[in-house]
Amino acid sequence: MERADVVVIGGGLVGLATAERLLRARPGSRVVVLEKEEGVARHQSGRNSGVLHSGLYYEPGSWRAALCRRGKAELERYAAERGIAVRRRGKLVVALDAVEAARLDDLRRRGEANGLEGLRLLDRRGILEVEPEVRGLRALHVPETGVIDFPSVADALVSDIVDAGGAVRTGAEVVAIEPAGERRLILTTSGDEVLARGVVACAGLRSDRVAAMTGVHDDRRVVPFRGGYLRLPPSVADRVRGLVYPVPTPGLPFLGVHLTRRVDDEVWAGPNAVLALARERYGRWSLDPRDAWGAAAFPGLWRLAAQHAGVAAGEYLKDLWRPATARAVSRMLPGVTAGDLEPAPPGIRAQLLDRSGALVDDFVLQAGPGVIHVRNAPSPAATACLAIGEVIAGHAATRFLAG
Repeated sequence: MERADVVVIGGGLVGLATAERLLRARPGSRVVVLEKEEGVARHQSGRNSGVLHSGLYYEPGSWRAALCRRGKAELERYAAERGIAVRRRGKLVVALDAVEAARLDDLRRRGEANGLEGLRLLDRRGILEVEPEVRGLRALHVPETGVIDFPSVADALVSDIVDAGGAVRTGAEVVAIEPAGERRLILTTSGDEVLARGVVACAGLRSDRVAAMTGVHDDRRVVPFRGGYLRLPPSVADRVRGLVYPVPTPGLPFLGVHLTRRVDDEVWAGPNAVLALARERYGRWSLDPRDAWGAAAFPGLWRLAAQHAGVAAGEYLKDLWRPATARAVSRMLPGVTAGDLEPAPPGIRAQLLDRSGALVDDFVLQAGPGVIHVRNAPSPAATACLAIGEVIAGHAATRFLAG
C-alpha cells in the first residue's frame, strides 16, 4: 500500500498547482496527485480559449477578484520562468446600444476597484484605433487581458511536482475514500490503495460526487454547461487583433459570445452555454444517463431555467443554428457569416447551483474530517490557479502536516 502525507484528487490546474505549492512550502512531504484520465488538464483546464483574465468582472472584495489579480501576476512570472507562451493582447468590451453603454461605467468602476490599470472608455473613433474592424457605440479597453497556453502550464506543474519528490498518477480514478484511524484510505479503479494523512479534492466536474464519498453533503450540485467554440478562418481572423467581448448580461456568469486571438494566433468565437447531458463527454448529443438524470432531478436547474428562459432559448439557438452565432459575432465584427465559422473543440463548465436556482459565482472550499474539498472553482480558476493553490496548500499544511 502506498503511503502519502497528502493526496490531491484531480489533475487539472487547481489540483496540480495545489500539489506544487504544497511541496514548495513543505519540502520533503510526500504528495501524490491522482487523476482519472490518462493525462492531465483533459477537461476544464485544457478545454478553453486560453484567456488570462485581468479581474474586470468580479465583485470587489470577493475571492474571485483577489485571487484573479494575484494569480495572474504569479502565472505570468511562472510562465516567463518556464518559457510558456503568454501574450498581453488587450480586450475591448463593446457596447452596441445605449443600455449597454451605460453598463460600461459600472464595469470600469469595478475594474478600478479591483486594481486594474489603464482602463479607458472609448467612443467609436477610439474603438477603431484599437480594433480597426470592430464596430460599436462605446467600448471599455482593458489592456491587461492576455492569453496563455494552459496545457503547457499543466505540464510544467507536473514536472515541478515530480522534481520536488511528489508523484502524479494518471488513469487512477478515485472510487472510495474511507476513514482509517487518523488517516484516509483512498481506493482507485486501478486497484491501488493509498493511505494518506489528508486529502485535497480538486475534482472539478465531479466535485460534488467526491464530496459525497466523505459524507460532505449540502443543497448544492454541479450542473454541467457545454460551451461550443467556432474558429475563424485566417482571412477573417486577420481582422481581429486581440480580444473582443460583448457587454455581459447582469446576473449571469456567462460572458456571451466573444472573439479571442489565442497564443497560436487562431481566433475563436464563443462559447455559448447550454445544459450538457454528460459531464465529461463533449459531443453535442452525448448522453450519460447518470449525469442527465442528476441534473433533471435537481430542482435548482428548473428554477434557473424559469428565471432565464429567454437567455436559455438564445443559447440553444446559437448552439444548434450557426447563423445565430454568426449574427452575434457580426454585430461586433461586421460581415461575418455562418460560412466563415468552423468547429473548434468545445468545453464543459462545472457550475455549482443551489436548490433555489442561484448560480454560485465565487470559489467555495468545504472541509470534512481529513479532507478539504474545492466545491466550486469557476472562471477565472485557470488564471488564478497558482494563487488558489497557495491558499489551499496553506490550509492543507496546517491541517495535515503540522507537528
